[in-house]
Amino acid sequence: MSYKIAIDSCGELLPEWKSDPHITSVPLTLTVDGEDIIDDEKFDQAYFIRKMAECPDPPRSACPSPEKYYREFITGEDHIYAVTLSAELSGSYNSAMLGMSMAREEDPQRKIYVFNSRSASIGETLIGMKIQELEEKGLSFEEVIEQVETYIDSQITYFVLESLENLRKNGRLSRMKAFVASALKIKPVMQSTPEGNICQIDQARGTNKALVKMAEHIEQNTKNSETRILAISHCNCPERAGMLRDTLVERLHPRRVVLLDTAGVSTLYADNGGIIVVI
Repeated sequence: MSYKIAIDSCGELLPEWKSDPHITSVPLTLTVDGEDIIDDEKFDQAYFIRKMAECPDPPRSACPSPEKYYREFITGEDHIYAVTLSAELSGSYNSAMLGMSMAREEDPQRKIYVFNSRSASIGETLIGMKIQELEEKGLSFEEVIEQVETYIDSQITYFVLESLENLRKNGRLSRMKAFVASALKIKPVMQSTPEGNICQIDQARGTNKALVKMAEHIEQNTKNSETRILAISHCNCPERAGMLRDTLVERLHPRRVVLLDTAGVSTLYADNGGIIVVI
């Protein structure tokens, strides 16, 4: 059976996926200072970070159109899966669902399924990895869906951001909370909710102390860590991400570690120095 996994561009691609015919990225569009930037393989993180810092207006992201997903769904594979940003944070999931409906109107027998990651960034990457693992094992379409949905239920996304400005500018955080956090150098430790929203679970003065607290929460909340994949994405802070990776590997002994730099959408929200962890 042939298969395809279409991941919206908030999900980071593994290096080997960039030449894998089974994996495709569906790009969002980023807008900063009046310039539209397609979040694809040409995305220039350093340029984008600089543009965000220079522009007083909030950067924006626009989800892929239903037509873009539709085109991914009609390429002839036996099993087609999409993985999108949390439906609580973006319209990407709804666009993919509409694209699926359009494809099925033409051929009701098409096997297409859209996964609401209830996460973002490297969380979507892990879901794509799980789909590929199960497809390569030869599981049926229905078995892949069931096992991946169970896997999504077990995932928790954590993050610490150097700056909360882009979350505030885009309505993800109140102005007062962002101002107080900035003035007092408080760095919130954030986590995904089971529904795919964002909540604060801790805070500390300074990024390094916040990362220590995040590592403690991850250790406390992760069961059977030796069977799991630890995934970390970072926005332009490889040394910080490497130190966090080493700490978590020592405590959790995961079966595999994935460490990637953020793609465009994740760069927009994580901003320079942000760290995202999913396990």
